[in-house]
Amino acid sequence: MCNGTGGVEVLSIGSTEDPVPGPADVVIDVAATAVNRADLLQREGNYAPPPGVSQILGLECSGTVCAVGPEVTRWSVGDSVVALLSGGGYAERVAVSEAQVLPVPAGIDLVTAAALPEVTATVWSNVFMVAGLQRDETLLVHGGSSGIGTMTTQLAATLGARVAVTAGSPAKLERCRELGASILINYREDDFVERIREATDGAGADVILDNMGAAYLGRNVDALAANGRLVVIGMQGGVKAELNLATLLGKRGAVLATSLRGRPAAEKASIMAAVHEHVWPLLTDGTVRPIVHDVFDLADVRNAHRLVEESTHVGKVLLRL
Repeated sequence: MCNGTGGVEVLSIGSTEDPVPGPADVVIDVAATAVNRADLLQREGNYAPPPGVSQILGLECSGTVCAVGPEVTRWSVGDSVVALLSGGGYAERVAVSEAQVLPVPAGIDLVTAAALPEVTATVWSNVFMVAGLQRDETLLVHGGSSGIGTMTTQLAATLGARVAVTAGSPAKLERCRELGASILINYREDDFVERIREATDGAGADVILDNMGAAYLGRNVDALAANGRLVVIGMQGGVKAELNLATLLGKRGAVLATSLRGRPAAEKASIMAAVHEHVWPLLTDGTVRPIVHDVFDLADVRNAHRLVEESTHVGKVLLRL
């Protein structure tokens, strides 16, 4: 939990009452959770949880069902599962709607599975459901070595898109290449707008998945192809920027901004159902895999947050309960 807001020093281990399942909820004995950028923002006081949601950090988990509500039909005590959460994952137990729970994919261990719910739901909902990425289109992913980036690259490449990524070092770009990216852009050295134009014979990217927000808005629009779709899912580069509408109009482009945490329960249920249908088979047969950089014990949560802040990792950083 957080004792106030600020740096990693506000993180501490405490105790609270065990959660009680609602009529359509399950309670999960948590095996592991993950550190997401949203956790850092919440710790800093910049991303409050939705009303009524636990103040405990953690937007996903893996574990074992230990209790079910009277209306639950999909799950039984003892099932190994993963869950998309609105909060509360950094705890021994968490209650969540049964519709936001999926089985642990075959061949993936229970701790590693904690790397899956948030990234798969974010990627599938934004890149495929919202932006409608198609086979043979070009996708540009900012932060290609992140948890979101590594999953996006694998899914898009597997489904026939051409993937461009930005990352901050040759080593990170090499990892992205191994996962299926074919256009590698070092954002510390290269102008991604020029590079994406060069790689597409001047056309630009059909879809851009952006975690930077304001800092990249103008250049992202410049990098779009005709009828291109820019999907903003993060604000690491600020929240306010000017947009040249003439450029956007000339390209017949779209700027979309979405978040997952605050969506209505019915929308989350729909997203998780789509993830189960389209992504889970690729995980089960090994075509796509979770990329985990490191696993920390919950007691070492401060160092886990430091690692994510430093952005030296590739893939997900997990917390083992």
